[in-house]
Amino acid sequence: MHGTTENTDTIQPSSPSEGARPLRLAAIAIGRNEGERLVRCLTSLLPHAERVIYVDSGSTDGSRARATELGAEVIALDMTRPFTAARARNAGLDRVGSVEFVQFVDGDCEVDANWIPTALAAMSANPDLAVAAGRRRERFPEASIYNRICDIEWNTPIGPAQAVGGDMLARREALVEIGGYDPSLIAGEEPEMCLRLARAGWQIERLDAEMTLHDAAMTRFSQWWKRSRRAGHAFAEVSWRYRDGPEGFWRREARRPLIWAGAIPLVLILVSATVSPWALLGFALYPIQIARLALGDPEPARRWGRAFFNTLGKLPEAWGVAEYHIRRLLGRRSGLIEYK
Repeated sequence: MHGTTENTDTIQPSSPSEGARPLRLAAIAIGRNEGERLVRCLTSLLPHAERVIYVDSGSTDGSRARATELGAEVIALDMTRPFTAARARNAGLDRVGSVEFVQFVDGDCEVDANWIPTALAAMSANPDLAVAAGRRRERFPEASIYNRICDIEWNTPIGPAQAVGGDMLARREALVEIGGYDPSLIAGEEPEMCLRLARAGWQIERLDAEMTLHDAAMTRFSQWWKRSRRAGHAFAEVSWRYRDGPEGFWRREARRPLIWAGAIPLVLILVSATVSPWALLGFALYPIQIARLALGDPEPARRWGRAFFNTLGKLPEAWGVAEYHIRRLLGRRSGLIEYK
C-alpha cells in the first residue's frame, strides 16, 4: 500500500507469504528536495521495477507527495536521529521484502531505459555476482569544470571492481547476509559495504553499459571544496577502520593528501627557514605535478583545469582526513558534509 511511513532503520530478512511468488526487482531512491530531478528519477524506475520505494530525508519541497502521486512507496526518515545516506538505503532495503534484486539510485539520477534489463541478465548469469553497476554520467558536464571532474570520476574501469558508487543493482540476499550498509558512516558507505561483500566471497563488477544520468549541479568552488573534504573524510574513516586488513583499503588515498598538502609544504618551509631559502624552489613540484597529470590525460578538453583541481584537491582532502582523526581522538562524531 502506498503512503508515507516512519522506518525502523533496521535490516531484517523476510520471507514471501505462503503461495506468493517472490518479486524479482525493487528499486530504492533516496533524496531530499530534489524537485524535478526526483520526478525524472522515479519515472525512469517505475516501468522496470515491481516496487519503487522513495526514502525521503526531510524534504520541504513536496517531494513526498509528488512521489506518492507517481506511484512510489514513501518512507519518511525520522530526522531527529542522525542522518546518513547509508541509513536511508537501509530503510529502503528493510522494506523491499523478498525481492531477488534491488536497484539503488540517488534521487538526482535518471536511470537509462536499458540498464536494468542489462544488469539483470548479468546477475542471472553469475550467481556469485552481488553488485553490478554501469556508466554514470553527468547530465550537464559542460556547465562547470566541477561537473566535468565528476563525469570523469564516474568513468571507472570495466570489469571486476572494489567499489562502484551509490547507483547499482544488487542481489538482496548478499546485502542481507552482510547486514547492509553501515549507517554510522557519513561518507564512503558504498565502498565499505563492497569490501565486506568481497570478504564474504561475493563479486562486484562494472558492466560496459550506460546506467544513470546524474545532476551534480556543482557550479561553485565552495561546493567542490566541500565535496573534496568529504572524500578525504571517507578515505580516513574507512581506511582506519580496516587498517589491519590485508587489502590496504583506501590506505593510499588517505595518505596521499597528507603528503601533498601537509608533509611536503612543511618540510620545504622548515628547510628554507633553517638551512637555505632556496628550498622554497621545491614548491615547483606542484606545477610539475599539474603538468604531469594534464599531459597524461587522454581527454584534451579542459585537461589543464582538471589537473589543477586534482592537485589542489589534496588540500580539502587533507582537511577531511585530519578532521576525522581529530574527532576520533576526541571521541566526537562527525556531522554530515553536504555540498548542495
